[in-house]
Amino acid sequence: MSHIVTLLTGTSAGFLARLYMLRRDYRQYPSYPQGWAVHLFVGFIGAAIGAVIVPAVIEKEYAAVSFLILAASQFREVRNVERATLGAMESTELVKRGTAYIEGIARVFEARNYLSIWVALSVAVVSAIWRGALWGRLAACALVGWLVTLLLSQLMQGDRVGDIATVELAELRFEQALLKVEETVMMNVGLQTARSVYIERGLAAKITPKGPNAKATLANLGQMQAIAHDVSAMIGVYMDVGEQEFIPMVRRNPASGCLYLVMVPSQDDPDAFLTAVRRVPVLEGAVRKPLTSKAGKMVD
Repeated sequence: MSHIVTLLTGTSAGFLARLYMLRRDYRQYPSYPQGWAVHLFVGFIGAAIGAVIVPAVIEKEYAAVSFLILAASQFREVRNVERATLGAMESTELVKRGTAYIEGIARVFEARNYLSIWVALSVAVVSAIWRGALWGRLAACALVGWLVTLLLSQLMQGDRVGDIATVELAELRFEQALLKVEETVMMNVGLQTARSVYIERGLAAKITPKGPNAKATLANLGQMQAIAHDVSAMIGVYMDVGEQEFIPMVRRNPASGCLYLVMVPSQDDPDAFLTAVRRVPVLEGAVRKPLTSKAGKMVD
């Protein structure tokens, strides 16, 4: 009976933790309800694995523990599935995510299944060692599950562009057909009608890194593409299929390391534009820390 309570509480806690971490926002993924069904089912399996480990150890069924660990290792296939799914959807995006962003999303979905295992395991341990009344046991399990979920969710939160850089509006201008922000050439806009749209509705942002580590991170091409995609997803973009001149463009100034984003949003709202830029996540694969090396410190 004791093991049944442990299994039920651990599995329930891990499943609820996965549900808590499952969100659909401006990125429009995972889809609802099909995508949610897939991720919740995989999260339930992970929660069950985490909950079963404790009774298996108590009963000295070490072979079962080894099997469960082997089963948990198969969650890396989740990353492959997400990568393939998002890659197949890439052709439908007006502004591409980019391979680095897709890889980052795939890693997140894989990691969240491991987090459900940790939550279930933590709750199962508390349930197994509790010697009080049943209601007290359930209350302790609920408290531990909630605290572990909050802790792991907080640890999973990465930086955003606004954390590593200052973002401010910049003035865009044309020199003949060349669209420039400050002294950085963004693109060649040949049609006079397109240039008129940029002059009337275009917005530009200057993203200044706060230090050498941020400068190296923002230099990543995947991070630059993620900025263009996420800002377009959050505030909309004024373009249709095949209108290459209106695709949001991110360029880097090699001398200063600053990034410049220029686009024509669907609504002319500079505050929303700057907020969207600041809220773009910093990709895990783009993070660079040259100051941790001796050579990097010498250059700095």
